[in-house]
Amino acid sequence: MHRLGVYPASLDPIHNGHIDVALRAAKIFDEVIVAVYDIPKKKLMFSIDERVMLAEQAFKGVTNVRVAPYSGLTVNYAQEVGAMALIRGLRVFSDFELEFRMGLANKKLAPEIETVSIMSDEKHLHISSSTIREIAELGGDVSSMVPTFVAEALKLRFAELHASQSSPGYNISIRD
Repeated sequence: MHRLGVYPASLDPIHNGHIDVALRAAKIFDEVIVAVYDIPKKKLMFSIDERVMLAEQAFKGVTNVRVAPYSGLTVNYAQEVGAMALIRGLRVFSDFELEFRMGLANKKLAPEIETVSIMSDEKHLHISSSTIREIAELGGDVSSMVPTFVAEALKLRFAELHASQSSPGYNISIRD
C-alpha cells in the first residue's frame, strides 16, 4: 500500500516552518504532495506559478516530496490523488482549534481520509507567512525564517511594488 499524504497550504511565501513539517511528514509517508492552493481567501503576494516554483525549489532533491497546485475543496483534491491523509502543521494553541474544526468537517466530506497534525519545531513557532511578508515589506531581515531564494524573491517583489506605486500599470512578476 502506497501511503500518500497531502500537505495543503497557500505558501505565500513558503517558510522554514512549512518546509520542516513537509520534511517530517516525508519520514512518515511514502510520498507527500505539497499542495499549493490557488486562490485562498486572502490577498496574495505571489501568483500560483510563483508559489509553486518557490516550493519546488525548497524541496529540490527530496525524492518523496512533490509540489502541485490545486483548487477547490482540499478533501476533493486529496481524493483525486488517492491520498490517505491530510497533513497539517500546528504552531500555537489557536491553530489546534481551527485545525480540529476543519478536520471534523473534512471527515464528514471524506471519511476515508485522515487528518495528521504535526507540531512545529519550537524554533519555527513564531513564523507565519503574514509576519514574514510584513517584516520583508519594512526592509527587515527574514533570512532566518525562509530559504535564501525566498528572501531574495520577497526583496525583489517589494522593490517592484514600491516602484509600481510611482508607475501605474506596472506588471509585476518574478523571473527565474
